Amino acid sequence: MSEILKNIEPERVFHFFEEISSIPRGSNNTEAITDYCEKFAVAHELEYIREKCGNIIIKKEASAGCKSLEPVIIQGHLDMVWEKTSDCDIDFENEGLRLKHDEEFIFAEGTTLGGDDGIAVAMGLALLEDDDIIHPPLEVLFTVDEEVGMTGAYELDASKLYSRRLINLDSEEEGTLLAGCAGGARAEIKVSCEKVFEKRSAYRLSLKGLHGGHSGAEIHMGYANANKVMGRILSEISDSVELVSINGGTMDNAITRSCTAVIIADEIKDVNNILNEYKFKEPFVDFSVEECLSEFHYSKEDSQKIISMINELPNGVISMSEDIDGLVETSLNLGIIKSKEDCIRLTFSVRSSVNDKKEALIDELKNIAKNYNAKFSDYGRYPAWEFRRNSDFRDKIVSIYKKMFRKELNVSVIHAGLECGLFCEKIKGLDAVSVGPDIIDIHTPCERLNIASVQRTWSFLLKILSEI
Repeated sequence: MSEILKNIEPERVFHFFEEISSIPRGSNNTEAITDYCEKFAVAHELEYIREKCGNIIIKKEASAGCKSLEPVIIQGHLDMVWEKTSDCDIDFENEGLRLKHDEEFIFAEGTTLGGDDGIAVAMGLALLEDDDIIHPPLEVLFTVDEEVGMTGAYELDASKLYSRRLINLDSEEEGTLLAGCAGGARAEIKVSCEKVFEKRSAYRLSLKGLHGGHSGAEIHMGYANANKVMGRILSEISDSVELVSINGGTMDNAITRSCTAVIIADEIKDVNNILNEYKFKEPFVDFSVEECLSEFHYSKEDSQKIISMINELPNGVISMSEDIDGLVETSLNLGIIKSKEDCIRLTFSVRSSVNDKKEALIDELKNIAKNYNAKFSDYGRYPAWEFRRNSDFRDKIVSIYKKMFRKELNVSVIHAGLECGLFCEKIKGLDAVSVGPDIIDIHTPCERLNIASVQRTWSFLLKILSEI
């Protein structure tokens, strides 16, 4: 394996980051990265527990003079979001990432980088490897499938952990300590469709070039959702549309960047007026129409039902917090539309820091599905991580940061979901915080990891471990 990141400090952190980047580790495809972590534990003669779901806990005794200190959990997740540009030929299932750097940022050619949360895994392994680091007893926990419903956190057997302090390394903004997050759920609407089999001339509508982004952390940024924009286009482009297919998005927790629909229509109207509405936030939006042939199409009635539903469904920021200025309280992302043999599936990510409002939004989706005679289901629910007003652990970390960097550490709550809510539910009395380096444009092929920020965050983490 070539060493693209060789000689970049902290050298061992980036060594491990490059190694794990060579291993395919998309959500629901994490066995190989768990194997890697297990081999690491064996090679370094460290106690470890590998759970059936793929989680792995690696334990290390305290450094000299620290054995009487209270232990701490260092935690991150093994999986990453797989997104790539339309011209990228990478085979995610079988190939590693093509890492590059420009001395300021690390990124991957044509794909997501997996800094979310590969940098946590790299830091955890570097901590476990180095016997010169001063630290209390460590329990390094790597979970699986965080990006698709926090499966690993759900299935974790917390009785295997004895620490009551946790540092999660899944934050993407240096200088901010997260101490709470929204709860959420996945939801799906399945619309049964009647196919009409006949060969017809058709049009392929392609919408691409949208910014995308994380459906929690960036939902308030005003980026367009390609699925919703396509819904508007379909309602305006012709007075009579029969759908052949509609497909947009691959992850419910990523704001959809592209959508393609194949339709049969008598004419195609100009829809630039719609696209122009998004130009300020979406300067690279690209829409094209090309002629094609279709062997079948959905009935006109079902087509209009689907288009109407897409346009009626809520999306984006639903409400802002009344308690925390600038915090999104409740949101919804229509992340995936996928045409199947006999139906169309629409998949959503629902988030709220208020459980009652989360349930109300789920009920709204359920009622819309009912009105269109569609099937509704929800799954992957996770609780909000509630902010603790009093935390000696957090206060100590804030104090350390101020001494190191001569400025205040921003303590905040995030709208995106973190596994800490589940850990706090499973481990009575757990006090958790989340920190991390700057990672820009996560869940998109523009994802970039700031090298200097990693250096500072690593130094901060080492200082925390030496003083708590």
